[in-house]
Amino acid sequence: MADVMESASGTDRGPARLVRMFGWLMLAAMVAFLSNVFLSFYMGVPGLAPLVWGEQGEVGLWSWVQAAIYLALPLAAVVQVLRTPRRSLRADAKAVNDLNIFIVRAAFWAVLLVGVADIAISFMRVEGLLPTVFDDETARAMARSNFRGPYVHLPAMALGVLIACFTRTLGFHWLALMVVVAELLIVFSRFIFSYEQAFMADLVRLWYAGLFLFASAYTLLEDGHVRVDVLYAGKPRRAQGRVNAWGAILLGMTMCWTILLVGFWDRTSIINAPLLIFESTLTGFGMYVKYLMAGCLGVFAVTMMLQFVVQLFESVADMRGDPGGHEDHHVSHIA
Repeated sequence: MADVMESASGTDRGPARLVRMFGWLMLAAMVAFLSNVFLSFYMGVPGLAPLVWGEQGEVGLWSWVQAAIYLALPLAAVVQVLRTPRRSLRADAKAVNDLNIFIVRAAFWAVLLVGVADIAISFMRVEGLLPTVFDDETARAMARSNFRGPYVHLPAMALGVLIACFTRTLGFHWLALMVVVAELLIVFSRFIFSYEQAFMADLVRLWYAGLFLFASAYTLLEDGHVRVDVLYAGKPRRAQGRVNAWGAILLGMTMCWTILLVGFWDRTSIINAPLLIFESTLTGFGMYVKYLMAGCLGVFAVTMMLQFVVQLFESVADMRGDPGGHEDHHVSHIA
C-alpha cells in the first residue's frame, strides 16, 4: 500500500485505480458485515457460525447466502472499479459523499421525529392522559419499550428517511436549536412552574447525542475538527494529501472498524444488546430511547467510515495534483 500511495503522486492511472479499489472494498466489507449482523441477530437466521466455526445449528440455505454476501459484495466492488478505469478519484469521492449526506440527513430527521413523538407519549403517561387518547390496552402497551419502539419509533424513523428524500438541508442548525429549546423548557418549567420530569432531560441527551455523533462526518468533510497543524499547515498540497490519506486509513478506518466489531460482533455486544431489547432507562417515567443512543453510535461509525473513504480519495487526488480540490470549489451542503 505504501508503494501505491507514493506512486499516486504521478500521472499513472493504475495506482489511482488501486486506491479506488481499496476504498470500495472497505465499504463493501462494511455493508457485508452489517448485512450479516442484521440477518443473524435481528432476523434470527442461523448465520455463518454453523458453516465457519461448526457451532450448534444446521448449515442451511441462509448460511450459504450469508457466506455469499461476503464474497459477492467485495467482488462487485472490484468489478465496478475495473469497469470504470477512467473514472476519477474525485468522482468516486462525490458519489460516496452524496450517499453519506443522505444517510446523515435521514438520521437527523429520524432522531428529531422520534424525540417529539416519545416525549409527547411520556408526558401523557406521566399526567395520566394516555387512557383519554388511546384505548386501555394501547395505553398499557405504551408503557413498554418493546411496544413503543416498533410501533412508534420505527414509523417515525421511516418518516424521517422519507423526508430526507425530499429535502436538501442536513438540519444541524435546527437540531442545535431544538437542543437549546429543550434546555430552556427545563429551566423555565423548573424555576417558574416547579415542574420537572425525567423525560425532559432524556430528550436533551437524545438530541445532543444525535447532533454530536451525526455531525462528525460533516465536520470531517469541512475539515472542521481540531487539528494540531503546526507542521501540517505549512506543507504543500501534495504533502497534506499524503498525511490525510494515511490518517484516513491508519486512524480513521481503524477507529470505525473497532466500533463496528466491538459493537456488533454478537448478541451481547454494546450496540446489539440495547437494540435487540429496546433498552430503556430505569428512571420510571423517562423516555424509552436509551437503545437509540447505542444506535447513534453505530450510525456514527458507518458515516465516519464513508467520510474517511471520501477523504482517502480526495487526499490521493491531491497527491496526484488532480484538479477540483477542496480549496478550488468549497461547496457547503447546508442550505
